[in-house]
Amino acid sequence: MDLAVLSIGPYQLPNPVILAPMAGVTDQPFRQLCRRLGAGLVVSEMVTSDTRLWSTRKSQLRLNHTGEPEPRSVQIAGGDPYMMAEAARMNQDFGAQIIDINMGCPAKKVCNKAAGSALLRDEALVADILEAVVAAVQVPVTLKIRTGWDPTNRNGLNIARIAEGSGIQALAVHGRTRSELYTGHAEYATIAAIKQAISIPVIANGDITSPQKAREVLQQTGADAVMIGRAAQGRPWIFGEIDYFLRTGNVLPEPALAIQQGILSEHLTALHQFYGADHGARIARKHVGWYLQTLPGAGEFRRSFNAITCADQQHHAIEQYFSRLLEGDLAA
Repeated sequence: MDLAVLSIGPYQLPNPVILAPMAGVTDQPFRQLCRRLGAGLVVSEMVTSDTRLWSTRKSQLRLNHTGEPEPRSVQIAGGDPYMMAEAARMNQDFGAQIIDINMGCPAKKVCNKAAGSALLRDEALVADILEAVVAAVQVPVTLKIRTGWDPTNRNGLNIARIAEGSGIQALAVHGRTRSELYTGHAEYATIAAIKQAISIPVIANGDITSPQKAREVLQQTGADAVMIGRAAQGRPWIFGEIDYFLRTGNVLPEPALAIQQGILSEHLTALHQFYGADHGARIARKHVGWYLQTLPGAGEFRRSFNAITCADQQHHAIEQYFSRLLEGDLAA
C-alpha cells in the first residue's frame, strides 16, 4: 500500500512501524534490537517526571541512551506541568531528540498518582501539561493516549484537538479506554475520527499482531503509522515483517530456527552487558519465555532455565535447547 513518509519534527522515519514504550520491556537492549530488525522508531520506557527519583539504578538505566540511533525518543510520565516541563528539559540535555508524554498507561500505580491515562479525565490539566512541555524544549513533543477513561467517556477526540493546539507533533492512540486495560478488543473507529479531525500525524496502536492486521488497521483508521507493543515481545522481527508487507504486499516467512536462535543469543548478550551478568540473567528470563512460547518443549525448558543464575550457563542452555529442536528431538 502507498504510505506517506512520516516525519516528526525534523526527523523522517524510515518506515511507519513503531515500537511502543513498555515499562520493564523496552529497555536499551530491546530497543536497539528492534531498530536493527526493522522498527522505524523506538520509544524508551516511561521515566517518572519526579527528578528526585532519577538517582535510582532503575531510572539511571532508563535514562541511558548511549550509542542509540537517531532519533532518540524518551517517554516521560507525571501529572504536574512544572515537573513534566523540567523532566523534558533535562532529558533533552541528556540527548533526547523527541519527548513523548505518557497519557496512555492504565497501570494503577501510575493512574493513582494522577498520571498516565488518569489525566484524560482532566482536559484542562492535559492542556497545561502539554503546553508546558512544548514550551520547555526545542525538540519535537509527541503524545500517547487512550480513547478515553471508560466506554462512556471516550474523549480521545477532545484530547487530540487539545494536543494539536498545544503544539504536539504526533499523536499515538491505543484503541482502548483506560478502564478496559488490555481486555477485549481494540476499537479503531475513535482513531479514525481523530485522524479525520486533526492534521498532525496519528499513530494507531492496539492488537496489531501481524502484517495483515497492520494493513487492515491503517486502512480502517487512515493513520500514518502503526505502533506495536505486546506483539513484539519475543518476536522483534515483526517490525521488518510488517514493513515488508506494507511495501510489497508479500509475506516474509517466519525466521528459520537458527536465525531465531541467533537473535535470542544476541539479545541475551546485550542484556548481560547492559545490566551486568547477575541482574541481566534475571531480566533475560521473561524475554526467553516470550521467544520460546510457541516452540516445542518450551514449558519444561523455561522451568529449568528460570533456575539458572549464571549468564554463561544461560547461553549454554539456549544452545542445547535449539540443538535438540533442530535435531527434531523435542515433541510439539
